Amino acid sequence: MTRKTAEKPHILFLFSDTGGGHRSAAKAIIEALEIYHPGKVTTEMLDFFVEYAPPPFDMAVTTYAPMAQVPDLWELGYKLSNGKWRSKLVQDVLWPYIRKSMERLVEEHPCDLYVSVHPIVNTPILRALGDDHPPYMIVITDMVSTHTFWYDNSADLILTPTEVAKLRGIGIGIDPDRMEIVGQPIADKFRRPTASKAELREMLGWPQDKTVVLIVGGGDGMGPVEETVRAVDEAGMDLMLAVIAGRNEALQNSLENAGLTTPAFIYGFVDNMPDLMNAADILLSKAGPGTISEGFIAGLPIILYSKMPGQENGNVDYVLNEGAGVWAPSPEEILDTLRYWNANPDVLAEVTAISRRLAMPDASYDIAQRIIDTVSGA
Repeated sequence: MTRKTAEKPHILFLFSDTGGGHRSAAKAIIEALEIYHPGKVTTEMLDFFVEYAPPPFDMAVTTYAPMAQVPDLWELGYKLSNGKWRSKLVQDVLWPYIRKSMERLVEEHPCDLYVSVHPIVNTPILRALGDDHPPYMIVITDMVSTHTFWYDNSADLILTPTEVAKLRGIGIGIDPDRMEIVGQPIADKFRRPTASKAELREMLGWPQDKTVVLIVGGGDGMGPVEETVRAVDEAGMDLMLAVIAGRNEALQNSLENAGLTTPAFIYGFVDNMPDLMNAADILLSKAGPGTISEGFIAGLPIILYSKMPGQENGNVDYVLNEGAGVWAPSPEEILDTLRYWNANPDVLAEVTAISRRLAMPDASYDIAQRIIDTVSGA
């Protein structure tokens, strides 16, 4: 139960596809291990909801996107379960029902280190493991408004993306010595761009002489993406749109057949986001922590137009308070911002510089190093 019988240490990454950020974070860390510590460990990714959660929790992945379309309900659930004592009550009530599933997960997936990139699984797995267990590391992937489920004093190390997230842990009683600020894990191509902006635009077929607005709705193409695209198109602005519809095929098909007059490239789910961001000039996105962090590294001024209530509220405040972008929840406000930045290039340059200053491009590299140090006993 405690470790895999193999020459190399085995790392089990606990994630779930309830939002694209958890999988992306795990893959970014694994990529960093493969690049900077080749052959040192073996890795495994486990979607605990899909493979081990009892009904109805095994439907969490398939119901995530529909639930996210009802923000008031989502926010209610977030608030009711958040907070030191409320979270404990929820965990205590559910534990008798999920206990056997969590114990089976631990039994069937022996490892030398657990790395969790999801808030919900931490306390249940640590309870199933008991007192004598392999090291357990939590990598928080929410930027600011971190749910209490992320934190557990039984974890050996909790890595946070921001100082605010660390202070949140201290505020609910987590030992400060168990936490470190490392940033948000992102793909290595953000850390090491493959080409210059001009070269990337040539490869992508984008014009060199237009301001490119990259519109991102997350892996599931959430938020008012289509309304925003149509509003920008109708405004007749001299720019180019690059739209990421994600897995939302209906959105992609609708935009491809929309008869847009503004130059536009419509993409589905992509695996070259670093290239797209490094080739763009402005990021227009929902307030997902991964996308914001990637935007910082690419040095993009950010327009946030949508958020998940509760967990992404703080992300908006963080971007605004730092001066790295604006909150524009309506097409009219988005157009006003684009016009203002276009008419004031000095302001746009200042926002760009702030965004780049907030970047923590070495996060995945640093997390990989913590993993190697842990399994090697350093």
